[in-house]
Amino acid sequence: MLFTQTIEQPRTLLRKTGLLALSLLTGATLTAMHATALAQTYPAQPVKLVVPFPAGGTTDVLARALGQKLAEKIGQPVIIENKPGAGATIGAEYVARAKPDGYTLLMGAVHHTIATTFYSSLRYDFQKDFAPVTTVAMVPNVLVVNNKVGAKSVADLVELAKREPGKLSFGSNGVGTGQHLIGERVQLMSKTKLLHVPYKGSGPLTTDLLGGQVDMSFDTITTVLPYINEKKLTALAVTTGTRSPALPDVPTLDEAGLKGFDAGTWFGILAPKGTPEQTVSYLNKNLVHIIQSDGFKKDMAKIGAETIGDTPAQMSTRIAEDTARYAELVNNLKLKAN
Repeated sequence: MLFTQTIEQPRTLLRKTGLLALSLLTGATLTAMHATALAQTYPAQPVKLVVPFPAGGTTDVLARALGQKLAEKIGQPVIIENKPGAGATIGAEYVARAKPDGYTLLMGAVHHTIATTFYSSLRYDFQKDFAPVTTVAMVPNVLVVNNKVGAKSVADLVELAKREPGKLSFGSNGVGTGQHLIGERVQLMSKTKLLHVPYKGSGPLTTDLLGGQVDMSFDTITTVLPYINEKKLTALAVTTGTRSPALPDVPTLDEAGLKGFDAGTWFGILAPKGTPEQTVSYLNKNLVHIIQSDGFKKDMAKIGAETIGDTPAQMSTRIAEDTARYAELVNNLKLKAN
C-alpha cells in the first residue's frame, strides 16, 4: 500500500499541474482572442478625443478639424472633450488612466515632453504610459506684441525690455509649456528680464493680449494669425529656423539676432498604454490618410500648420528625443513647478 501511494502521488500532482497549466493557457488564449475580437470590431461606439487645453487654442482647433474628418472616415462620432490645467498634464493623466480600448485618445503636444522634467510630482510617465499613434502637425510659434507696446522689431523690444527690466510681460498657455520655455530662452539669449504670466490655455491668453493685460506672447501661428492679418497684433518674429509661408515677411528670431534659435510646437494623437496593436494600427492608417490628404494639408496651411502623419515608432522617437532635449534645457534654466 505504501508503495502504491508513493507512485500515485506524483501522478496525481502531475495531472493537477497539467490541468492548471492547461487552464492558464486556455485563459490566456481566450483573453487574447477576446482582445483580438474587440480590435476587429473597433470602432463600435463614439471615440473621445481629449484636449488638455481650453477651447480656442491651437490644440483645440487641430483636434476639432481632425476629429470631424476622422468621424467621417470611421463611421463613429468623435467627441472633443477639453480638460485643461497644470500645463496640459491634467488631461494627459486622465487619458493615461483610461481603459486602453481605443475609445479615449489624447491630443498631445510637445508640452508633455517638457512636463516630464518640469513637474516632479507627475502621476504618469509620458514615454511609458501612452501608445503613440501619429504626429499630426508642426506649428511655428510667433513673437507677437500688443500694438500699444510700440515695438516694430525684436531689436525695439529688447531695447524696451532692457530699459525697464521686469516691466514688460509675456503670457503663455501654462507653466512648463513650450510657450513658457520659448519665453525663458528669449530672455536668456537677449539678456532681458520679462514678467511671465501663465494662463490655462491660448484662448484666455489671447483675450488678455488683445486687451493689453499682457504685452506679448510666443503663441502658435494658428492662434495669432487672424489677429496679425487684422493688424490687431504685431508679429515681430517666428521661432522656427525658417520663415513661415503664412507670414513670409516676418523674420525668424535667428535673423533678428538670436542666433541658432529654432523651436516649434508639434501636436499628435496618443492612446493609453496597452491599447491593442490592431487598434493603434487602424487609427494610424486612417489618421495618416486624412493628415496627408490634399484637402487637409491645404486647410492646415491656411492656419500656418505643416502636416506630418508619421508612424507610431517615429512619433515615439520624436517624444524620446524631445524629452531629453527639454530636460537639459529645463535643468540648465533651473525651472521647476512650484
